[in-house]
Amino acid sequence: MKKVLITGIDGFTGVYLEKLLTAAGYDVYGLAYPRSGKRKHLVCDITDRKELVASLNVVRPDFVIHLAGISFVPHSDVSQIYAINYLASINILDALLEIGLRPEKIVLASSANVYGNPSMEVVDESLCPSPISHYAISKLNMEFMARTYFDRLNILITRPFNYTGVGQAEHFLIPKILRHFKDRKHEIELGNTEVARDFSDVRFVAEVYKKLMECPAASESVNICSGVSTSLIDIIRTMNEMAGYEINVVVNPAFIRGNEVITLSGSPNRLFSLIGDMKVYSVESTLRWMFETA
Repeated sequence: MKKVLITGIDGFTGVYLEKLLTAAGYDVYGLAYPRSGKRKHLVCDITDRKELVASLNVVRPDFVIHLAGISFVPHSDVSQIYAINYLASINILDALLEIGLRPEKIVLASSANVYGNPSMEVVDESLCPSPISHYAISKLNMEFMARTYFDRLNILITRPFNYTGVGQAEHFLIPKILRHFKDRKHEIELGNTEVARDFSDVRFVAEVYKKLMECPAASESVNICSGVSTSLIDIIRTMNEMAGYEINVVVNPAFIRGNEVITLSGSPNRLFSLIGDMKVYSVESTLRWMFETA
């Protein structure tokens, strides 16, 4: 059994990916912080090189999928964003080299937010990144530095667009909306309802990570997306119909970011050229799954 190490294994995506890889016959380990409740989940602060070296020496993974990071764009602690998303990611690569370990594949999770506020409707990997938030800049910094390791480590960089599903924290937009409908609330405060995003299903994203780990591609960046954008107001309309009543949307100016990305939709052409065609969940089916799950 080949060993896979997932950083952030106890996070939203990591939970789904661990189940998927385990079912596929991999020996799955993970790094978690500050605590872990499972035998194969090692407690490790990825900002600490010594802890990383010790954990990597315990597992000696054949594959590494690096998911750990600050994923909430308006996270308030800017220094923590850079320490975890940028510096800790480089820590992992340096720790692997320090112990002489060269996994078959290292998959690094960046973000589609590196594209900023693009002028084109559908974004592919050829677009020059233009980040407009600390979160996005931290991810692009990680990408730039990771490229300097391409000659020594087999690295593939992913740029996931927005995705959601059962288990995502409720400070994220879609779970917040679903919670209001589940609780039968009649009013919800939102920001700009005209924003549109390329929403994927976390089950699709987990399968994509598995396939990217297994495919021969390396030394490049690839979007993880569906190719279809959905506006926030369309999601509200879908949920009104699904829940059987109309919620009153109140636009709260405090929720509108000054540097808001209005439309962000990705091209999955490179992705599917690497891993083949895949089932893409419709936004409605994902919302129904989340709404009908207790």
